[in-house]
Amino acid sequence: MADRPRFGPAGKPPRFKGPTTETPRFLHDEGLDAFEYQAVRGVRISQKDATELGRVAKETDVWLSMHGPYFINLSGERATVEASEKRLIDSLKATSWMGGHRVVFHPGYYGMRSLKDALDLCIKSMREIIEKARTLGIKDVLLGPEIGGKKSQVGSLDEIITICKKVESTAPTIDWSHLHARTGGGIKGKDDYLKVIETLEKELGSDAVKNLHCHFTHVEFTEKGERSHHELDEPGYGPDFKPLAEIIAEQGLRPVIISESPILDIDSIKMRDIVLKAMRKI
Repeated sequence: MADRPRFGPAGKPPRFKGPTTETPRFLHDEGLDAFEYQAVRGVRISQKDATELGRVAKETDVWLSMHGPYFINLSGERATVEASEKRLIDSLKATSWMGGHRVVFHPGYYGMRSLKDALDLCIKSMREIIEKARTLGIKDVLLGPEIGGKKSQVGSLDEIITICKKVESTAPTIDWSHLHARTGGGIKGKDDYLKVIETLEKELGSDAVKNLHCHFTHVEFTEKGERSHHELDEPGYGPDFKPLAEIIAEQGLRPVIISESPILDIDSIKMRDIVLKAMRKI
């Protein structure tokens, strides 16, 4: 569980030219304290580099997580599911080497299946993954199924909650931009954030809310869902971060907030400053 609200980027900031293993030191020097390693094209980090990344992160007090491969579909055909399960096991292994806290991933796609059948398959596969991870001695890394930005993805708020209620060693990843896009611009203000947080607390308990792992950026969307990410200061896009910052301050929440904006760490710093300003008003 995070000891305070933490902020950092999804991936190595473009303006940092050093090795990935030194990214936590760069972020620490910027006043950031979280880093989501991106394995979206596949888990390619060696055990040696993962261990070194974890050493530097521990030294600089940077909270590590991993975004697993995009090529995961736990509700597909059996061969696809087996390959997806292997990718997630590889992600859990590498995150464990790092001393990281969770693997964020998108569970699957509906395809031609009913919503219920697709969700049931995801749950079955995730239980198999957790069982396999335990046989490998991996116990301290959570699977973090993420809200999907497209309506074709398994990953509505209700589906993510159901997964986390039915599968051990899981916790929700709340991507606010994905939720905003998936609901056609549904996060319009503070009440909409509060409704989500209250639902999570009711269904998953107060610890799940207090220690949320979040993604945030401004988003452009169509009727199918997410289209592209935009910078926080770019006008015309949402959701607005300030109401969420107020809730974090008022309720004493300790989320890890990962920036997925085109300017990764720069928007992380902006979000950190907005939350700190809100906290000073309490």
